[in-house]
Amino acid sequence: MRILIVGAGAIGFQLSKRLSHDGYDITVVEVDARRVKRVSNQLDVLLVEGSGTSYRVLKQAGVEHADVVAAMTTCDEVNILACRLAKKAGVAITMARVRNPEFTDPDFVLSPEEMGVDVVIHPEKETADAVVRLIRQSSANYAIEFEEGKVQIVGVRLDDHSPLLNAPLEEMGRRHGQPPVRIAAIKRKQQTIIPHGKDILVAGDQVFAVCQPSYTERFIELTGHEDIRIDNIMILGGGLIGQFIAAELGGDTRVKIIESSVEKSWKIADNLPDTLVIQGDGTDLDLLATEGILDMDAFVAVTGDDENNIIATLLAQHLGVSRTIALVNRVSYLPITPTIGLDAVVSKQLLTVNAVQRYIRHRQVASIASLPGVDAECIEYIAAAGSKITKKPLKDITFPKNARIGAVTHGQEFIIPTGATHLEPGDRAVVFVMHHALNDVEKLFG
Repeated sequence: MRILIVGAGAIGFQLSKRLSHDGYDITVVEVDARRVKRVSNQLDVLLVEGSGTSYRVLKQAGVEHADVVAAMTTCDEVNILACRLAKKAGVAITMARVRNPEFTDPDFVLSPEEMGVDVVIHPEKETADAVVRLIRQSSANYAIEFEEGKVQIVGVRLDDHSPLLNAPLEEMGRRHGQPPVRIAAIKRKQQTIIPHGKDILVAGDQVFAVCQPSYTERFIELTGHEDIRIDNIMILGGGLIGQFIAAELGGDTRVKIIESSVEKSWKIADNLPDTLVIQGDGTDLDLLATEGILDMDAFVAVTGDDENNIIATLLAQHLGVSRTIALVNRVSYLPITPTIGLDAVVSKQLLTVNAVQRYIRHRQVASIASLPGVDAECIEYIAAAGSKITKKPLKDITFPKNARIGAVTHGQEFIIPTGATHLEPGDRAVVFVMHHALNDVEKLFG
């Protein structure tokens, strides 16, 4: 498949890196000479320097032969025009990163078809939704839903007192009556483990589990944690992410936003009348204390500055806030976030790349999620008719060692698979897989 990516900023670069790693034929169009140099030095892709709004540049990049065009610059208008030009050139699928809510409003004067955009990707909305899931699943440091809520993936860090420590995973199943949950990935220091029945959990492990939604709360209790009622939330950063979070949670909780810009603070106050907006520096300990951080149940840092988010979140933890979440966009920071004590992190880049990948691979993959700081992906595959995975029970299939099926959905039925499980065409399987085993897994399902 030929994919043309317009824009090599933070999101475009990560998308190009991921898709080229997956074996796609990638061409990148970028107007900034510094970004062009970075892509040239670090990625194995075809590179064209120029603007995505120039049809001449797009033709030079081979737009007429592209299967997908993904416009990921920071300018909505550039992305929409690039997609419109790509549609005129006959591209089957166009995707645009769009931040301005007006462009995606159902009453907007131009429909997506008239704009030439098949799929709209909103990184800030994707990120806000991830934060809201973490707030509502307050003991998890990672939470996502697959299959419209039929399957939940939760990540929990185990402390020294967790009842799950020092016993084989298969023993956990026997001890608790084979519950509808499976631990399918472990982050241990800098190592990623796809565990099997004989593996043992140790203190400090971050475990990722596939759960039947009705059992998620019970599983978190089994890890030694308990959900905390969250009534008061403080958000650092009044950008789009912060505003989306406040709008989503405002009806259930009391929300305060701290924003450094005076002008933006007034605009937010007008847009969110039920939210208290405070103008000031969120890394100022005196300001946080004055504004009642000691009374907060949750603190969320979502400014555009990773370092400010990290420092403010660590300050909130130091002051005893039970639930803290930080936006960390530099992918290189993600592996060290548990080491420095961050409770939960979200990455706009990874969430956006996940969304784009899901649409590009939609025929075989229903959902896809990269786990922050983990060298593995969680992918919901759809078993194709005639595929190898449907021909035998799982015990008779040579499944890659560095991959594991966490759960299967057969219609409305949720199944934790055993060796006797036999997948049928159309069944959906949530698989945790290390990157180097992706091709082997895809051959089984494709």
